[in-house]
Amino acid sequence: MSAGVGERIPLRGELRLNEPLSRHTTWRVGGPAARFYRPADAEDLAIFLQGVDAREPLLWLGLGSNLLVEDAGFAGTVIQTQGCLNELMCVGSERLRAQAGVASAKAARYAVRQGLAGIEFLAGIPGTIGGALAMNAGAWGAETWDFVSRVKTIDRGGRVRERDPEDFKVGYRSVQGPPGEWFLSAELRLAVGDPEVGANWIKELLAQRAATQPTGTANCGSVFRNPPGDRAARLIDSAGLKGFRIGGALVSEKHANFIINRGDASAADILALIDHVRAVVEQQYGIRLVPEVHRVGGGQA
Repeated sequence: MSAGVGERIPLRGELRLNEPLSRHTTWRVGGPAARFYRPADAEDLAIFLQGVDAREPLLWLGLGSNLLVEDAGFAGTVIQTQGCLNELMCVGSERLRAQAGVASAKAARYAVRQGLAGIEFLAGIPGTIGGALAMNAGAWGAETWDFVSRVKTIDRGGRVRERDPEDFKVGYRSVQGPPGEWFLSAELRLAVGDPEVGANWIKELLAQRAATQPTGTANCGSVFRNPPGDRAARLIDSAGLKGFRIGGALVSEKHANFIINRGDASAADILALIDHVRAVVEQQYGIRLVPEVHRVGGGQA
């Protein structure tokens, strides 16, 4: 890291060196980050970024779901948004503003309590608003960018910009925007709803999730994208891979598109299992599954 603004204006966040990322990912695997920063707020984050060398690899981390960090760790700086960028408020009668570190489930419940409807599905997604924006998270027929009216981004120089949805190419579990910018917050356009109806809908969604997914285990969420016209879980199940394991990594017997860390898995175990599942499904069905999980290793994010 370079000197500069960080020396002139004291940082208020927390900087850790060689922080094990297994402590911060839902798979509970991953080697250390060379540097790990938890900003005090958006202003502190901007100051911190101004002092980071332009060549330094950056990784933005929310709740650590949908993320596989290799055993060698990350030779760069990790910026944790969860618990830091956590502002959540109504703006106008049918709009909600949430910063990137707000848990998706928290945003869904808050919206319902405020009499707003539309993002109940986020209650079942184990990530943050920042992650939901970055991958267009979705469930039960709805996707995050269906509701985005504008976003704020921040770049490596700490500059904040407001952007419209038209500035992004949004697809199924895919979002491409201006390079070198990361999501800071979003304003969501919702509808007026009944709080009791919304709360019951969330309760039903979570019950369905608990009944069909391996909640309470160390997993990253869905591992593979659904191929066009089919479901990854169906293909993996039909290939006879439920319960297949490599080391401490296991294909869930409850939902085949989940890989579970049984407690002693390494990232290498999980990677080997991902590769094996892809190879078997391709051999049997001619379909090459595309991982949904974001892989991080060395200085690559």
